[in-house]
Order: sequence, then structure tokens, then C-alpha cells
Amino acid sequence: MPRPVIYGFLILISLSFIPMAFLAKARVTGSTLPRIQVIPDMDNQPKFKAQAANPLFADDRAMRPHVPGTVARGELQPDERFAAGRHGEEWVTNSPIPVTEQMMARGQDRYGIYCAVCHGLSGKGNGMVSRRAEELQEGTWVPPTDLTSATINGRADGHIFNTITHGIRNMPAYGPQISVADRWAIVAYVRALQRSGNATLDDVPEDVRPTLK
Repeated sequence: MPRPVIYGFLILISLSFIPMAFLAKARVTGSTLPRIQVIPDMDNQPKFKAQAANPLFADDRAMRPHVPGTVARGELQPDERFAAGRHGEEWVTNSPIPVTEQMMARGQDRYGIYCAVCHGLSGKGNGMVSRRAEELQEGTWVPPTDLTSATINGRADGHIFNTITHGIRNMPAYGPQISVADRWAIVAYVRALQRSGNATLDDVPEDVRPTLK
């Protein structure tokens, strides 16, 4: 191999060490200059530091005072009866908020969205998902609970609320998807389904009874 070619290779190999030398130097030395960034990713975004002055506001303060009445995330201490359906170690027997016609309508609407697909519009566990699973006969489907059964009928409102919030067995938790007030509305509507599913003649108004077959 000609000498000029050999010398050229040696020079190129020597030059290839220069970037690594700069990298090694940068790791052990400090600098007051900002580092070079091809993609900044907001690392050097303009901002005001704590206790700094800011002429944008009338009081020239960069840090803003707390807004009266606000609560830091995770620091809210709600009413346990309303937020958890329990009072100490006991389930709340009845809904902690008044059951109104508007609330029942809201419960029916939320029930139709989140619950009826499995439990059915009647609450007897015959929703479209359940019927389809039974048709497939794959052997892995656990039938939904009949919400009008004596077992569920005998549970406290807080217990049913807790089941909606955290789920039970194969039923997932709906707490992240349904607001607290809407969960209580669903509980009220489930109570209506239970009453209608187990109704007797005494539950029918007297003036309507003659029309029944």
C-alpha cells in the first residue's frame, strides 16, 4: 500500500478521536454558556423564578397568591357519606342526597349508558352483552347479577354505591367514569327497578287496578 494512503488513514483515525475528546472534556468541566441543542424541547423556556419580580401584575409579583376557596389536588376531604357511601364502618342505608324526579331521570339515563349493556334495561342481568356471551358458549362468561334479586334488594344504598365505584368480581370499577352524584342517581334508579320487578297489586294505584289483566 502506498505510503500516502497509509498516512491518510492514520490522519483520519487521529481526527476521529477529537470529537470524543471534546465529549470527555464536556463531562468533567463546567460552563456558564447554555448548551447547544438541536431540538430544544422547551428546556430553556423563558420563565419567572420563585420570588422574582414581574411587572405584568399590579403588585409586581411573579408568584400569585392562592385563590380563596381553592383546594389543592388530593387534599379535598369530602363528606364520607356522599363520597364513599359509608359512615365509619357502616354502609349508608339511604341516599345522602334527596331523590327527586330529575335525579331519577338522570339515573335512568346513566344506567342505560353504563349498566344496561350487561344488567339489562330491566336489571335482571339480560343485557345484550350477556345474551351474546351466552350464545357463544365459550365457558368463560360470568352472568351479571340480577339487580332485582332479594340479595341486592337487601343491600344498603351505600353498598350498591360502593360496587359501582370500585366494581366487584368481573364487574369493573366505574368510579373514574361516573361522577359521585350520578352514581347516587343510578342507585336510586336501581331501587326503582327493584320495586317494579317485585311489585304487587298493592303497589298499583286503586284507580288503575281495574285496568290490569
